[in-house]
Amino acid sequence: MPGCSRGLPPATQGSSGAGDMCAAVPLVLLFLLLFLLLPRLWRRGAVPLEPPGRAVLITGCDSGFGHFLALRLHRLGFTVFAGCLFPGGDGAQRLQREAGGSGRLHVLQLDVTSARDVLAAKELVLSHLPERGFWGLVNNAGISTFGETGWLPMEKYERFADVNLLGSIRTTLEFLPLLRKYKGRIVFMSSINAYFTLGNGIYAMTKAAIEKFCDALRLEMKKFGVQVCVIQPGNYARFTKIQPPLSAEEIWNELSEEEKTVYNKEYVQERANFFNSILSEGSIKGNEVVDAMVDALMSPAPKARYMVAKLKEKALVFVCALFPTVVMDSVLSYALSKVKLGTIQ
Repeated sequence: MPGCSRGLPPATQGSSGAGDMCAAVPLVLLFLLLFLLLPRLWRRGAVPLEPPGRAVLITGCDSGFGHFLALRLHRLGFTVFAGCLFPGGDGAQRLQREAGGSGRLHVLQLDVTSARDVLAAKELVLSHLPERGFWGLVNNAGISTFGETGWLPMEKYERFADVNLLGSIRTTLEFLPLLRKYKGRIVFMSSINAYFTLGNGIYAMTKAAIEKFCDALRLEMKKFGVQVCVIQPGNYARFTKIQPPLSAEEIWNELSEEEKTVYNKEYVQERANFFNSILSEGSIKGNEVVDAMVDALMSPAPKARYMVAKLKEKALVFVCALFPTVVMDSVLSYALSKVKLGTIQ
């Protein structure tokens, strides 16, 4: 009867509310499970992409992920435009040998900090565009270095922003009309360092910025049928060679006189050793990242983000994303405690 619940004892009413909440939990879990599984089921039933007749431009193909992605896509049947900083270098020459007489792999000079190079790349693509048009842009070019914030001059910050952030934006803006026309894909190379940093803050800052650029771009491009994906590799330093081993002597020599009054050589050596130990732990299985890049270009339902990392690296990202900053600071401070801070003057 209406109003009969008013006669129930307070404890009974509370128990009823808690029971309703408990009954709703399985429904919520079922909804989440369907939300996660439906895209996978749809991907299995979707018609696979046919690479022949589709063009993809990749930046940073001299070595590393970009180099091996260019080789992989060419073998799959794509028309590949491989941008190299040094078109006469070993990496570019290997790509040219791979191209043979197929006419589907074009090696070109491409410095992403140069508007002239980017425009020339677009003109080359337009003059060699296959019948199915321009399918993908892979913003892979990037540089890395090590150093505490005060150790690096402003010129280096500007250089990193120009290559890792503005270079990707510059290339994207130039090719956006083509991507909208052919409803293609844009893939950006980010890093788990977008979430945290251990001595390479200058690199991490550019990756965090590119993530936010991609978030905006991904939403804006949906109405045009263009899909935007981010690749977030863990530590693959041994594969990419993006960061050579550090020399404490070189770091010390590049410090300003003011910084040398704050730090001493022993501290710099400790920090270099610490970072070199991280580099030495890098994975050499770069094919894992290339697989993710290929999926981003070919999957009927690509992911917004592909995190390709070791379990402990993913756990660190999980802590960073879900826990208060003070928790993450404690975790990273513990990792850095291996460095003898007492050697600071």
